[in-house]
Amino acid sequence: MTETIHEVDVAVIGGGQAGLASGYFLTKRGYRPHRDFVIFDRSPRPGGAWQHVWRSVRLISPPHYTRLPGLPWERPFHGPPSGDEVADYLAHYEQHFQLPVLRPATVHQVTNDGSDPTITRTTPLLITTDQGTWRARAIINATGTWDAPFIPAVPGIGDFRGRQLHAAHYDTPHEFAGHRVIVVGGGHSALQILAELSTVADTLWVTRRPPEFRTTPLTEAELVGITRAVAAHAASGRPLRSVVSYTKLIETPEVAAARERGALNPRPMFHRITPHGVAWNDGTTEHADTILWATGFRPVLAHLAPLRLRSPHGGIALADTHAAIDPRIHLVGYGPSASMISVHRAAATAARVLAASRPQPTT
Repeated sequence: MTETIHEVDVAVIGGGQAGLASGYFLTKRGYRPHRDFVIFDRSPRPGGAWQHVWRSVRLISPPHYTRLPGLPWERPFHGPPSGDEVADYLAHYEQHFQLPVLRPATVHQVTNDGSDPTITRTTPLLITTDQGTWRARAIINATGTWDAPFIPAVPGIGDFRGRQLHAAHYDTPHEFAGHRVIVVGGGHSALQILAELSTVADTLWVTRRPPEFRTTPLTEAELVGITRAVAAHAASGRPLRSVVSYTKLIETPEVAAARERGALNPRPMFHRITPHGVAWNDGTTEHADTILWATGFRPVLAHLAPLRLRSPHGGIALADTHAAIDPRIHLVGYGPSASMISVHRAAATAARVLAASRPQPTT
């Protein structure tokens, strides 16, 4: 029995902020939901990665930038919004514009259609999912990073007898009350978690590089400059750098309180893990009940591996929003568009380029 292959012009992979913004701009370019494009989302509910974050997480970006195109966020901005608030807004956005999200739908791989070894920009793509197989002229990859938490390879990591977890699996500080917790990482996630953990636990902060703090809020000009710097880096095909390497750390009132408690005294990265803690090469050791890895995430791109998009440097070189070596593949929410602030332009650009290159119906 021959498998039915569903036909669309564009398949959007990812139902978070980047996928929804892309869907919005595709509809503005005349794409019909479900007929001309679909959005695959592996989560069972709307809300993107924000539905999975820990309870106290707060969006760092300025409130007036915290929205997606076409729909203002009707909320009084009494401080940065929580993860639940962002997830609820994304769910409302999806329903408001009636975007064609299929969920839960996991994309297993994207391959070229047919056996012809000559691949051109008109070669169709096959998207294999647990909801069937789809054929598309192009895809917008909007899978983000949440599903690929990164933990560095440290000698002895398998010998530790305490608990280890990544920030992706952290929920509240109360389960660590009275424990000795080592928080590893130099980004905003590490800082936010450390600030609240240090109210109930004995904490130690470990960072690979000395942390740098900002003394003033990010300006619009700085945000534009950062986006351009990230775009130049992504265009080179090198692996992406952390966001905090561009923005530096922002000291919230909670972080300032942690500083007063003496919790913000970072130690350099340890060299190995022991059964009961960590150790440095100078012989210094520290006991730990828990090691919490706030060491970031990697882009979720394994399903694109058959297309061989990676450069010799290890990343995917971008030409504006599409892969430099394959204009059929647009990446939104990757590199310079990996935030709610910057996703607007990338989603609009991808939709415009795809609409302009769309084959006209024959008469």
